Amino acid sequence: MSDTPTLILASGSAVRANLLNGARIPFEKKPADLDESILKRELENDPTAQGEHGAGPAIAVALAKAKAELVSRESPDALVIGADQVMTLGTTCYDKPKDMAEAKARLRDFRGKPHVLHGGVALARGGETIWHHYQPSHLTMREFSDAFLDHYLEEAGEAVLSSVGAYQLESIGAQLFDRIDGDYFAILGLPLLPLMAELRRLGALRD
Repeated sequence: MSDTPTLILASGSAVRANLLNGARIPFEKKPADLDESILKRELENDPTAQGEHGAGPAIAVALAKAKAELVSRESPDALVIGADQVMTLGTTCYDKPKDMAEAKARLRDFRGKPHVLHGGVALARGGETIWHHYQPSHLTMREFSDAFLDHYLEEAGEAVLSSVGAYQLESIGAQLFDRIDGDYFAILGLPLLPLMAELRRLGALRD
């Protein structure tokens, strides 16, 4: 398949890279140098971007597109994958926790409540988005004890700071939940199945 386009992942996420590696998808990694806060603020203040879950869906898709397009302008002949994930509780959007104290407070606040992870993924070529996909996942945390919360954070360590939800579903974080309705790959940070379907359609993967 030497005539297939180069694939670039416009993300520094180790989890997203591991998902692509696990699926045996060859790619290069080139994180997008993007100030996400500007776009987030614009959409959070845009009435047309609001919905049942605030601006969460709009932000996830917009950031995925922006990352893909930014890197695509530097590598116009490649297919560039951009991805983002936003978490909402009600209409409030959350960023990754800044430290372990914030992670602990967030998990305590989310205890026993449903929240939504909004996954966005996009493909860009020549500086323009040629495909994008939005995938929500609904999760409900159980009423875990404070003792378990302390144990969880001690076991998981600062790796939780790389997750917007301060949990790693692929490891001990699974013990935080009562119910999960959504795609496993999307929850980890990359809607892999629709992405692979589009890559096959574009000839970047074997059909």
